[in-house]
Amino acid sequence: MTIPTALAAAAQDGPHAANIAVVVGIIALILIPVVFFLAALISVLGSPLTGGMKLVWVVFAFCAPFLGPLLWFLVGRRSAEAAAYR
Repeated sequence: MTIPTALAAAAQDGPHAANIAVVVGIIALILIPVVFFLAALISVLGSPLTGGMKLVWVVFAFCAPFLGPLLWFLVGRRSAEAAAYR
């Protein structure tokens, strides 16, 4: 294979590789928040909180799909663990 032929082949493959990278990036942008939400949901349901507080956290996570789980892991889980030791 000569250099111009190799360059032509790479030029033809370039847009296809870019499309694959975009698709992988979009899938990652969708899957990361979903996994984060599911992890928070499992953590909330497994926590020692009362049923009412679990419901509040689950509803908050549904209403604010990124902020809810983030606040659960930063604030809610610690307060749930502290309440369990009282």
